Amino acid sequence: MSDLDTEWAVQSNRRAVGIVGAGPAGLTLGNLLHEAGIPCVVLEKGTREYIESRPRAGVLEHRAVQMLTEHGLADRLLQEADRHGACEFRVNGHAHEVDYSTLYDGQTHYIYPQQEVVRDLVRHYADERGGEVRWSVGNVELHDVTGPEPALSWTNADGTEERLECSFIAGADGFHGVSRRSIPAGALQEFTHQHGIEWLSILAEAPPSTHKVIYALHPDGFAGHMLRSSTVSRYYLQVPVDDSVDNWPDERVWAELHKRLALKDSDWKLVEGPIIEKRILDMRSHVVEPMNHGNLYLLGDAAHIITPVGAKGMNLALHDAEVLADAIAAYHRTGDDTGLRTYSEVCLRRVWRAQEFSQWMVFMIHRSPEPFLSRLGQARLEHLIGSRSSAGYFAQNYVGP
Repeated sequence: MSDLDTEWAVQSNRRAVGIVGAGPAGLTLGNLLHEAGIPCVVLEKGTREYIESRPRAGVLEHRAVQMLTEHGLADRLLQEADRHGACEFRVNGHAHEVDYSTLYDGQTHYIYPQQEVVRDLVRHYADERGGEVRWSVGNVELHDVTGPEPALSWTNADGTEERLECSFIAGADGFHGVSRRSIPAGALQEFTHQHGIEWLSILAEAPPSTHKVIYALHPDGFAGHMLRSSTVSRYYLQVPVDDSVDNWPDERVWAELHKRLALKDSDWKLVEGPIIEKRILDMRSHVVEPMNHGNLYLLGDAAHIITPVGAKGMNLALHDAEVLADAIAAYHRTGDDTGLRTYSEVCLRRVWRAQEFSQWMVFMIHRSPEPFLSRLGQARLEHLIGSRSSAGYFAQNYVGP
């Protein structure tokens, strides 16, 4: 390193890392940096109560749980999460199980709602480790992210204004957050794909009707039954593009789920319960390259959006946090910026692999307006069910490399 680079490293070590967003990525990064003795401050526009109760994803890969365990962040998860090693595809009223754990080194998924992950990460970071969080902040601005003195400014809930001189800024505040919007147009390359389908996402206070995730193909469209907890279940219905939640009263939702998930020659039944959330999901994919702009590093949805098919979103966010934490720690210890320079490259390898798998599954389980494409998707699923090599590909990518 040059003398100038060495001086910059020394100065950076005296500044905190500014983290925008208290989701899984931001809080994991905060915990890992705090463990490494690196000061950081997390800014969150919502309240603690809000982020700890907001329902989102609920499937963690083996690798993600292993990382959280290594850093002492998975105590409650390991005690309470359900482990799953098989899923079920339903086609023409017949069930076909794929035991992906057996096919891929015994690895399993952990079913643990995202809000519980967030609750655990907040507890470890703020309550047990004394990490700093500013809740309910507004007017967040990023300054000089490509210069020598990056900074964050914001307004606290009580109206006071605050500014933080940073070593680096981590933007973990989602696709619509201020971090991504602070990057000048054209500074990053953006890749976007609309899949031409939409899902109605339903959350109900109903115990799961299954012990494994169900992907159902039906002439009227895809239906999914996902597990969240012993008392809450998530369901998905493929709906027409530009559909509205207003077109889906509870009675219609349950009737359609019963129809699309039905099995022939089986006593399986769908358990109903009060519906507590309904929203339309625009099934799209989006990736930015690189995942940083100067001293601003993007994580999670701020850098990449992926469909829920394959349950990769939260797992990619956790991987981003792990890679960035290692890079910042190495820089603070020795001034070696190799990890920072390769952060985007390392993360994007996993991101694009996940995007490819998600697209593979989207094509396989949905009915297309074009009959030819629908039959191709059905042929792919039949090959998955009947071929051990195809099932092995699915298993390796589904449970996570």
